[in-house]
Amino acid sequence: MTELSADILIVGAGPVGLTLAMELDRRGVSSLVVEERSAGEAPSVKCNHVSARSMEIFRGLGIADRIRSAGLPDDYPHSVSYRTTLTGREITRVPIPSRAGRERGDPGPDTDWPTPEPPHRINQIFLEPILFEAALERSGIEVVNEASVTGFTDYGDHVVATIVREDGQTQLAKCRYLVGCDGGRSQVRREIGASLHGDAVVQRVQSSYIRAPGLIGKMEVPPTWGMFAYNPTRTGVVYSIDGRETWLVHNYLRDEEEDFDSVDRDWAIRQILGVDEAFAYEILANEDWFGRRLVADKLREGNVFICGDAAHLWVPYAGYGMNAGIADAHNLAMHMGGVFAGWAAPDALDAHEAERLPITEQVSHFAMNHAHEMARRRKAVPPEIDDDAPEGVAAREAAGRALFDLNVQQYCCAGLNFGYYYEGSPVIAMDGTPPPYSMGSFTASTVPGARLPNVAMGDGRWLYDVQGPGFALVRTDPSVEAERLLNAMRGAGIPVTLIDLSNAPAPYAEALVLARPDNHIAWRGHTVPTDPTALIDTLRGVRTAEAIA
Repeated sequence: MTELSADILIVGAGPVGLTLAMELDRRGVSSLVVEERSAGEAPSVKCNHVSARSMEIFRGLGIADRIRSAGLPDDYPHSVSYRTTLTGREITRVPIPSRAGRERGDPGPDTDWPTPEPPHRINQIFLEPILFEAALERSGIEVVNEASVTGFTDYGDHVVATIVREDGQTQLAKCRYLVGCDGGRSQVRREIGASLHGDAVVQRVQSSYIRAPGLIGKMEVPPTWGMFAYNPTRTGVVYSIDGRETWLVHNYLRDEEEDFDSVDRDWAIRQILGVDEAFAYEILANEDWFGRRLVADKLREGNVFICGDAAHLWVPYAGYGMNAGIADAHNLAMHMGGVFAGWAAPDALDAHEAERLPITEQVSHFAMNHAHEMARRRKAVPPEIDDDAPEGVAAREAAGRALFDLNVQQYCCAGLNFGYYYEGSPVIAMDGTPPPYSMGSFTASTVPGARLPNVAMGDGRWLYDVQGPGFALVRTDPSVEAERLLNAMRGAGIPVTLIDLSNAPAPYAEALVLARPDNHIAWRGHTVPTDPTALIDTLRGVRTAEAIA
């Protein structure tokens, strides 16, 4: 029996597993990725949105431009439109610029992003091949396709997994750690005894991937990325996949419609599109799904971890299931990279669960509450919504205001992108200051645990570009001595770059702000700590985090 080996074994080559592999490779950590699908096999049409925070991560990996150049055509609007039917009257619109529109500086509520990498609308069928190709370009990543991990044993200082290929060949793989990025039905989650808790069914959605080349020509108003049908007969949403002829149609089932076959699929699609029996379209795949709110009770058992959908499932509004998984991978890779580099203690890996689990719990509630509110509104569509009479006009105006106010926070949600912070982390020196934070809004802050405010450096680069994959000590007052802290960190093997920030924006009230490799703030102060060793021990995970004087 042949044996494979790598520092990390990753189960699953979706966006989360591939991001984890590339982030590990960036830190000199090798990985073996095992995927059941064949190489290049397209995923289903799931996530349609890459968040600004995910785009920042992809920028760090050097692939943001590749991703941004793919997906919808350059001038196809990324807006979200609410209509009586897809081909009917428009009730309201959340204007979001196209890819070319962002470069032009087109206006809208989704344009004031404090980053060079705003969100990007792209379906997973276009995103995942880019990630797969980029992963294969890295020498520290090996991908085994058409294979599955059927079991593993944790020996304390390493893990041995059994890999069975589609042709029946069996191999063993030895690794230091194993990470399950194997989706909502995760076998790795079951193997480590983790359980999902929450709400098993928040909604049921009959979803169809269709080809309809003639659909754009029948629209009363120009197409957008997302188009909601809002009428008393049927409510749903249609996402443009290629901007030309392929579409994903979500038909939201009502409470009494308890299974996916309880509503005639063709009838529902035509009601949502607003077309008659003469209109021709082709169903490419059925993508029916349950909206859930489930979060694992733990993310780790010994040397085995879970990330992404294996760790949390919720209503997939705005793609934040995948994007939260990418954030999981980014966080875990940083901690593992520190352990393999020798500057972080193995116990620092406990911080991954302490940091990510509360965030996923919060996001799950945000998504569920939004789903419940949208469901309430779908049940109360005014019967006169499509009338020409004054009552119809008034109904559309009222519905438009309400739908815009509710949904702008979903599709232009800076809080979900940048507002989260790691309040209970054992490897961050907290100072007792709560940051200005909510899931729906964002205020830049240097509170420890929050995301480091990213700023333009004046030479075409941004702060994160200068920081790179290590720590950054941002100094806003060049007269403040920083060498003692820099020398102490480097003496402990911690990679750190000093960045002098002239004309620092308002959030930078302290002279010194120390950011981790994942761009979250680890400490701040007006002077170097009296005992830099105490701070460094906190960063390394060798003692409980506390405020450092």
